[in-house]
Amino acid sequence: MAGKFVPGTFFAGYVIERTLGSGGMGAVYVARHPRLPRRDALKVLSEDHSADAEFRARFIREAELASRLDHPNIVAVHDRGVEKGRLWIAMQFVDGFDAAALIRRGPAELTPERALHIIDAAARGLDEAHRVGMLHRDVKPANILLQPRPGQQDRVYVTDFGIARAVIETTALTEAGTVLATLAYAAPEQLIAGPVDHRADIYALGCTLFELLTGQKPFPRSTPVAVLQAHIQDPPPCASAANPMLPQAIDDVIARALAKNPEHRYPSCGALAQAAAAAFDRRADVATLDLRPPARQRSRRRIALAVGIAASVVVLGVASALALKGNSRDVTSTDASAASSAVVASSSAAMTPTTTVATGAASWGGYSYMVRVLPELLPKTPADSGYQGMRCVAVDSDKRPIDVNQAVAATTYLSCNGDRNPLELLVMGCNANRVAMTVEPFTDAPVAGDEQWERPSGRGRVIWQDISGPAGRPAGTVQVEFADSGRSFCQLRVFGGESGRDLLERWWRNAPI
Repeated sequence: MAGKFVPGTFFAGYVIERTLGSGGMGAVYVARHPRLPRRDALKVLSEDHSADAEFRARFIREAELASRLDHPNIVAVHDRGVEKGRLWIAMQFVDGFDAAALIRRGPAELTPERALHIIDAAARGLDEAHRVGMLHRDVKPANILLQPRPGQQDRVYVTDFGIARAVIETTALTEAGTVLATLAYAAPEQLIAGPVDHRADIYALGCTLFELLTGQKPFPRSTPVAVLQAHIQDPPPCASAANPMLPQAIDDVIARALAKNPEHRYPSCGALAQAAAAAFDRRADVATLDLRPPARQRSRRRIALAVGIAASVVVLGVASALALKGNSRDVTSTDASAASSAVVASSSAAMTPTTTVATGAASWGGYSYMVRVLPELLPKTPADSGYQGMRCVAVDSDKRPIDVNQAVAATTYLSCNGDRNPLELLVMGCNANRVAMTVEPFTDAPVAGDEQWERPSGRGRVIWQDISGPAGRPAGTVQVEFADSGRSFCQLRVFGGESGRDLLERWWRNAPI
């Protein structure tokens, strides 16, 4: 059975309905399951790939590993096999399109908000794969599937786990189609045959983020060799130069994600997604927030609210929670210089990873003491999710993501994005010297409630207020103070919901504090 299949063809028990796509490695079809009332995406590999015994064994092994992945942002693998000499794999059918198709539709449909949502969801799937010890190695827009939902954000799935590695490792760089496209997102260590871990996927996700925001690949060159050389030796591109409507802060995020040395990249895909969202928060100036611990002489606190957001990124803020002071580039300046000075094969030793998938995700480093204060609320590592899927990143008082392994400041902060049901943003601040922190109501918003709280875990004070979020919609804020000695040096500021009471009832009452 050579070539592509026509509708009505029987293959491996499936009935082919239509072709979804095809390329140098094979074709993907929508096919009716032989026994269940459902349709699967059936990928059938080419005869050339299927005839290679080494490739066949690797493909089957990787497909079996992929079948163990169970995550809402990963396409599920249902079955695999060999039929009449052709390798095939049956996967969850996503009735939609890939992110590459969305890029071709242009900025009218691919807004920055939509791009950030795609990156955040894909990051969750990739981090889960990394958690169980599996790499993707071929992250790109074509391998991110989107299922539109009326009135809701897209469902996002990462696909081609289990075959990406096998295909890339056995295909020549000069082959048209698959590998040429893959080169646009390949990390330097992949191209020089250096040690590869989860940070290669972080690099590729950074390339994908760049393309979603600009409509351009990060290193557009005329030949595959020129693309390869650019990944290895050219500095990361500036997204704001390709698209002047973007905040300059996003350039720092791209520079760190595309750092030549894996050790200089974000510790997880989730940390990259969080930093990208923070970059747009600064541009939108949703609020002028001061995360510094409240000084007793600064008794008046004000909420600075902004209404219009060009990028439609919805993250609430309050004047004494986080100071978003512009577009500093100090976070990744060393990455940029490292990028411009990297060389090809001689740099492989310098890029040897210190944290691999096998040994687990990076830890919180000097910020671990904060996580120990609220272990059921916060993610165990920067790559994990916390309560209700909350994702966190360490930031400075200007909300710039920072390296958790550097020396901690007198006061440290974690900034966490929630699932918006109802939590939008949580900011945790702690005094490293264990001096107690207190909370006070904001002076330019009504206080809806102020009470003492007590639970088996401890006691303290909680204040909730009603504020106006982006576009003037009602929202709420909750501030939490701890009176028990083991946590009195920390405080929480939480934003979201439709009011302070809504946030209190739907989040605070059940939060594992």
